[in-house]
Amino acid sequence: MPLNQNAIAYAATTLAATAMNSVFIFYYVKLFLEKYGLDPAWFNFSQVVYMIWNSINDPLFGYLQDNSNWSLFRSRKKAIYYGAPVWVVTFLLPFFPWADYTKVENNWIIGAHLTVSLCAYDSLYTYVCLANCSLFVEISTKLKDKLQLIKYQQVASLIGTSSVLFSSLVSNNMENFFNLQLYCVAIAIISCFCLRYSGAKVHTMYENKDVSSSKNLLPSNDVGMSVKGAISTTKQILTNQNFLVFVCMNFLQNFHITFSSNFLLIFAGHLIPENALPPTARSLVFGSSYMLPQLCLIFGGSMIGKVGAYRILLCTFMIQIIAGVLVFIIGPAVYWSIILFFVLDKCLPAAMFSIFGIFQSDIIDEDMKINKRKYPQSAMAFGTNALITKPANSLAPMLVVAALDRYGYEHIGQLGTNWQEKTEPFEQAKLGNAMFKLLCLLPTMLSLLQILIWKFYKLQNTYQTDVKYTE
Repeated sequence: MPLNQNAIAYAATTLAATAMNSVFIFYYVKLFLEKYGLDPAWFNFSQVVYMIWNSINDPLFGYLQDNSNWSLFRSRKKAIYYGAPVWVVTFLLPFFPWADYTKVENNWIIGAHLTVSLCAYDSLYTYVCLANCSLFVEISTKLKDKLQLIKYQQVASLIGTSSVLFSSLVSNNMENFFNLQLYCVAIAIISCFCLRYSGAKVHTMYENKDVSSSKNLLPSNDVGMSVKGAISTTKQILTNQNFLVFVCMNFLQNFHITFSSNFLLIFAGHLIPENALPPTARSLVFGSSYMLPQLCLIFGGSMIGKVGAYRILLCTFMIQIIAGVLVFIIGPAVYWSIILFFVLDKCLPAAMFSIFGIFQSDIIDEDMKINKRKYPQSAMAFGTNALITKPANSLAPMLVVAALDRYGYEHIGQLGTNWQEKTEPFEQAKLGNAMFKLLCLLPTMLSLLQILIWKFYKLQNTYQTDVKYTE
């Protein structure tokens, strides 16, 4: 079977994005709270600023990428190609201290460092990935083509998410920080090459149509560049019932994924002793938890075409509820059950998140048909979705850290890497018990809420229609 060159070009962005994002999300909370010793008040301040900026930049970039006359915004390809070098620089920001962070008076610099790192990284992540998400909709309207894109995307994600495994091995789970810094520089260079290749080689079905220029830009849309037009389009998207159901469910999914990504490294350090899981085995668990979602979709992706993404997603919610309850009943003394749950809780939400493009594509196709649009408002739809769901990326670490601080996490975080030797056993047990309850009960509650919300989604059988709406 010959390789699809366009799908390879599209997936190159996914490889770069997953390689950088997996490492960024996996390390930044532990890095700033435990390595740099950031005060929780500054951590919360940074997350609030990040949440506000998230609420502004996603719909802003979505509007500009669908309506701007500037080719750097309007062209999906140029957004990826020229955004690449800036994005990789923002990825490196957290891993290089701005001052001597052992001095108490520099705590505000650590806070500023985190704030700038989060906002700068997310801005470029949004700018590039919104363009890439829009390409998914605009490459083809056929389900079989989209499933093929997803398979290429998952192979790229599998390669990209292995960055966590190798970073853990290279840095001995962040013990050797200099090695981690060198590794991140290598990831940034490779990612930049992948993004530039994607921006240069990918093509959409609109490029050969009668467009307003010869620069591979999408044509001017129905509503134009006016603010009134943007408000009208956003209102139409927000009044779509399926869109509202999807974004509510997606908000909880973002919360769940952020929780598992940010706190896997921290919870494992407190709940599983080193004699139960040696450093190398620990690195393999961390790495596999990022790579298994892609393997699930590569080998099980054909099920989407048979039973539909809606039903598969519903089943995963039920599995997460059952698993969370079982591990809670078994208790924290059985380490193997916690390890398996770590992997499952990271794997299932991430695997399902990878197919959310199908739901978004269905909703965009429906929006085109209902509102009689000539061309899809892809970036506007993705940006509006991000406006509602992205705050979960800040709320998850804020709320979880606030909950853990009630059980002494702030004090333990200030003690550094030798916290076990400097704290009493009862303090460690109290914090460990709180972490165990959060680990089991939070995913269970989130999945239960998602089931209740997802029942209202109406586009359940689109997998039975190979060709969707086209003009």
